Amino acid sequence: SKKTDAAGYEIVVDTHGKLLWPNADGMEKPYLIITCEQVPKEYLHYLDGKNISWIACGNERVDLACASEILFEEFGVKRMGIVGGAAINTAFLNDGLLDEISILIGAGIDGRAEMPSVFDGREMSYPLTHLTLSDVKMFDGGAVWLRYKTK
Repeated sequence: SKKTDAAGYEIVVDTHGKLLWPNADGMEKPYLIITCEQVPKEYLHYLDGKNISWIACGNERVDLACASEILFEEFGVKRMGIVGGAAINTAFLNDGLLDEISILIGAGIDGRAEMPSVFDGREMSYPLTHLTLSDVKMFDGGAVWLRYKTK
């Protein structure tokens, strides 16, 4: 059964159905998995057995726009915070699904070679995404929180 009345969800995009989960019974914010239609049916049965709701849309990759519509219409999700890695952030950006970019910059430099950026992998044909600064907060430790609206 699908839990459509939760106070919120832990939504995870798992395109190929590779992630394993504990049983979601009684979770305050239950898991909700978004996957593509090509995922093995065994994985969907596995999620059902763990009491985890799922949405399958898109052929070879998740159709994020379709998934977002289903999240709104069937699960009542009106606002999402995308806190993924560079690939998922870029996928939401490419599909025009981000209305705000929120970046917290700490007062330190990491600089390790294998650490991904906030957005990565965008095709050269995509135009620059213009942003409008909407808020800046400074913190005692030197961190800065920048909030931008997308145009």
